[in-house]
Amino acid sequence: MKEYTQSVLDTLINKYPQLTGSKESISESFKLIYDALESGHSLFTCGNGGSDADGRHIVGELRKSFRLPRPVTEETRDKLSLLGENGEYLIEHLERALPVFSLNENSSLLSAYENDAAADAALAQALFGAAKQGDVLLCISTSGNSRNCVLAATLARAMGLVTVSLTGERSSKLSELSDVTIAVPETETYKVQELHLPVYHCLCAMLEGEFYY
Repeated sequence: MKEYTQSVLDTLINKYPQLTGSKESISESFKLIYDALESGHSLFTCGNGGSDADGRHIVGELRKSFRLPRPVTEETRDKLSLLGENGEYLIEHLERALPVFSLNENSSLLSAYENDAAADAALAQALFGAAKQGDVLLCISTSGNSRNCVLAATLARAMGLVTVSLTGERSSKLSELSDVTIAVPETETYKVQELHLPVYHCLCAMLEGEFYY
């Protein structure tokens, strides 16, 4: 882990000392996600309601610049420079992205499957059609027992994916299925979500720092 990346995690714990007990699981989650992305795999997020929004938020932070500049590579620059004014414009404005996707993002797929097959397996279906062995599934659930997330995590295990869960402090079905669970020390939904935000912002900043600092 780079010094910059470690400092991001240390800053989180200094600002939110109640997360001290989660420091190791945050570090382990970062390593699992980083190793997968570094080897060419993808990260998929899923959740319900506010947790769905959190998953999409993560996608937004990692598919563009979050805190650090991410200019295009020399190879991309060379190719775009051959394509005139629009190519030069893209060189100036494009930012490198990590392959991170929300299973909730295709409402047409989800609503069709929910209507035609099984609503609680819609996230699993979205994962089944997109993921491959070695990818990572990040499940966000304040209870850790959201059935559609549990079914997606069950499929992830069968497919050979790595599963990371972000939950509240109680033991849960997701914690039983996950390689690592970041269980923040709260139980009430909105209080769990208030701690999920700095945790995943930390993970995003750590990943960005490791790839782009």
